[in-house]
Amino acid sequence: MAVVPFPDPQNGKGSSERDESDGWSADDAEELESGKMSFLEHLDELRKRLIYSLASLVVGIAIACLFIERIYQFVMRPMQQMLPPGGFLIFTEGPEAFMLYVRIAIMAGLVIAAPLIMIQLWLFIAPALYRKERRFAVPFVVLASAGFIGGAAFSHYLVFPVMWRFFSGFSNEFVRFEPRVEPAFDLYIKMLVAMALVFQMPTIVLFLARFGLVTARMMMAYAKYAVLVIFIIAAVITPSQDMASQLIVAVPMTGLYIISIFVALIFGKKRRKEEATAD
Repeated sequence: MAVVPFPDPQNGKGSSERDESDGWSADDAEELESGKMSFLEHLDELRKRLIYSLASLVVGIAIACLFIERIYQFVMRPMQQMLPPGGFLIFTEGPEAFMLYVRIAIMAGLVIAAPLIMIQLWLFIAPALYRKERRFAVPFVVLASAGFIGGAAFSHYLVFPVMWRFFSGFSNEFVRFEPRVEPAFDLYIKMLVAMALVFQMPTIVLFLARFGLVTARMMMAYAKYAVLVIFIIAAVITPSQDMASQLIVAVPMTGLYIISIFVALIFGKKRRKEEATAD
């Protein structure tokens, strides 16, 4: 079994040894030495990636503006249709309706630009990884982009309609539900962002598993505690207190946790060690 020096963080020279079954090779040691970046270089790289991400967002917003009326109807029509018969969303300040168009364009632009922004995030992280770890660029971008877009779609088609129907259901002969458009859209955005972040669970587990911080066995052992935490999070992020809304959020999160177990099993560091030992 080949043995290579393990770099000492104090002087960059080999002070101890690790074998290849631990994932190290001579190329890794050389790459660690040659790939070091100063603090200012990190800041410059961060600035560059932020500029590219902002440019991607601007392009996404520009594309959204070309179809703004369709996107506006896509977002607003379900809200209006779940109001009592003859009901409308109202605005009481002049700029509210105009700013609604602007915010919808920004939101749609972010969804459109999500894959490009994830690529920029990966390019910022990649210099700190070894060559063999950079092969996971495609799984990272695909998982992160699919999670963001999937979470946004899940919120739009399921989570938000259920909550909105729950709130509008209190209309009766004495009170009528006529919400202002700004707080209604604020609730829509909050749920969309929350679900988009929740759906990043497999992507986060991919990274943690590659660095050996979590394993599939560990996640299965703590599954019952994870389900408890998931239901607590679902109760916190859903503004309505009805059980249906909380279940609609908690059940997909539990499914994502199960998917994350398989992600850890496929991409986990432990599996790579076992294969190297078997060889």
